[in-house]
Amino acid sequence: MPRGRRGGRVSALEGGSEEEAPSAADAVPSVLWASRRLPGTAADQILLRGIFEIGRDSCDVVLSERDLRWRPIQPESPTGDSKDGFLHKEECLELKDIFSVKLKRRYSVQQQRSGTLLGITLFICLKKEQNKLKDSTLDLINLSEDHCDVWFRQFKKILAGFSNRPKSLKILLNPQSHKKEATQVYYEKVEPLLKISGIKTDVTITEYEGHALSLLKECELQGFDGVVCVGGDGFASEVAHALLLRAQKNAGVETDSILTPVPARPPLGVIPAGSTNVLAHSLHGIPHVVTATLHIIMGHIQQVDVCTFSTTGKFLRFGFSAMFGFGGRALALAEKHRWMPPNQRKDFAIIKALAKLKPEDCEISFLPFNSSQDLEERRAQGFSKSGCDAQWQMIQGQFLNVSIMAIPCLCSVAPRGLAPNTRLNNGSMALIIARNTSRPEFIKHLKRYASVKNQFNFPFVETYTVEEVKVYPKSNSSRHNPEEEDGPRGRALGNSFPWNIDGDLMEVASEVHVRVHPRLINLYGGSMEEMNDSKVTCNCL
Repeated sequence: MPRGRRGGRVSALEGGSEEEAPSAADAVPSVLWASRRLPGTAADQILLRGIFEIGRDSCDVVLSERDLRWRPIQPESPTGDSKDGFLHKEECLELKDIFSVKLKRRYSVQQQRSGTLLGITLFICLKKEQNKLKDSTLDLINLSEDHCDVWFRQFKKILAGFSNRPKSLKILLNPQSHKKEATQVYYEKVEPLLKISGIKTDVTITEYEGHALSLLKECELQGFDGVVCVGGDGFASEVAHALLLRAQKNAGVETDSILTPVPARPPLGVIPAGSTNVLAHSLHGIPHVVTATLHIIMGHIQQVDVCTFSTTGKFLRFGFSAMFGFGGRALALAEKHRWMPPNQRKDFAIIKALAKLKPEDCEISFLPFNSSQDLEERRAQGFSKSGCDAQWQMIQGQFLNVSIMAIPCLCSVAPRGLAPNTRLNNGSMALIIARNTSRPEFIKHLKRYASVKNQFNFPFVETYTVEEVKVYPKSNSSRHNPEEEDGPRGRALGNSFPWNIDGDLMEVASEVHVRVHPRLINLYGGSMEEMNDSKVTCNCL
C-alpha cells in the first residue's frame, strides 16, 4: 500500500473545528460492502471491509456491529505454505472503546487549509491496571478519498448511536482547590479531551464559597447533558448538594423537612483537583484526572447513595460521609488556619487535635441495615420505619470519634478506604465508633488505615451497617471554644458541635439525624467490578 511522504506536519485534527469527510463520489471501489458474516466470529453483521495500513503492515480490516478487526496481509509462498499466516494474530478493538474519529492529514507550508489525506484516526479509551483509563489513538492509513469517506461516515454513525454519552456539559471550576491547581488541571488535561470528543462546554469559575450552590439554584441546565465540577471533596459535595436541592425544588418537595428526596438530574462528573479527592477515588478506584475525564466522555454512569443530615426535624444538607468528635474537631482547627498550605494545614490540625484528644459523651441510636429488602421497595416506602422504635438499637458512652459513611471513602492515606466494607449504591451506611482509649492506642488505630491490615481490629472500635443514625451529644466537651476557633468559620458562639461533612465544617447545636437514600444521584464513573473484569483486547496500541 502506498505510504504518505515523510516531512511536513501530520495532524489528526485534535481539537479545533472537526473536519468533515470529503464529499466523495458514491462509488467506493476499494470497499467491500458485506452483508455476510465472517466464519468463526460472533453473529455480528459485517458493515465494511477494506485494506488499511496499520503500523507498518497492510491489513485486511473488518468493521462489524460490535468491533473492528484486522489481520496483516501475508503474501502466499511459492510452495503454497501458509505457516506464516499463523504468526500474525488477528487484532480486535471493541467499538464501545472508541470516543472520537478524525480525518488524518499531512500539512505542509503550502497547504495551510486542506492538507494531503492520509487516512483516519480513531481516539480510543484503554483500560489499564489499577482501574486507570488512558486515551490512545489508532491510525488507519489509506490515501483514497472515497475509501476514507465511507469508513469515516460509518464510524461517525456508530459513535452517534451511543446515546448515553454527553454532547454538552456545564463545567464548574473552583480555582481555590488544593494548591490552586484546578484551573491548570482543567485547561491542560480535561478540556483537550473534551474538544477531541466534540463535547460542547460552558465553563464557570466560582468566585467565592457557596457560589456553585447559588448558581445552580437559578442556572438553566436544560441544554446540558451533565454537570462537571473541578475541585476537591468540599466543592464536589457542594455541587451535589446543589443539584439535589434543585431536584427537590423542581419536584415541589418541601426542603425544610425532606423525608423522601427526589433523585437528581442530570449526572454529575467529578474531576479530582483537591488534596484528598475521596469522592473521585471512591467512584473511579483511583484519583486520576484523565480516568475521571474519560468516564465522563464515555458516558459511564454510577448510581450513588446519598445521606440527608437533619436536626430536630429541620433539614441541614445532603452529603456522602460525616465524622463527629476527633474528625470534626480536626477540621475545625484546619479551617482556622486556612492561610497554611493544604497539606501542612491538615497535618497541623491532626497533631493539635491528637494533643487535645478527649472523648465525647454521646448517645447513638441506629437502625440496622436490612439487606433482604429490595432497594426500590425501600425508596417507595420512604422512611416510614423511622417511627418504629422496636427496630432501633442504642449505645451510649464516651466516644473519641464517630464516622458515618455511605461510600468507601478511599484516599491516599486510606487506600482500602475509611469504610472499606461500604459500597457506592447498596443502600447502607457504615457506622464506625471509636470508644474512649489511650492516645497511643487511638493513634495505632489511625495509622492502621494506611496499611493493608484491618483498622477495626481493636477492642475499642465497633462497626455497624445501618440505614439511619441519630447522634445525641450530652457533654459540652466538643463544643467550639471561641478562643480557639476565632476564624470566620469558627464563630460558633460556644454552643455548637463541629461536624466534618465531606470535608466541609458544619456546626450543629444539638442532635444530628442521618439517613441514607439509595441511588439518589447519578455520577459519571465506571463500576470497579466491571472494569476489573474487562480486558484490553487491542494489544497493538
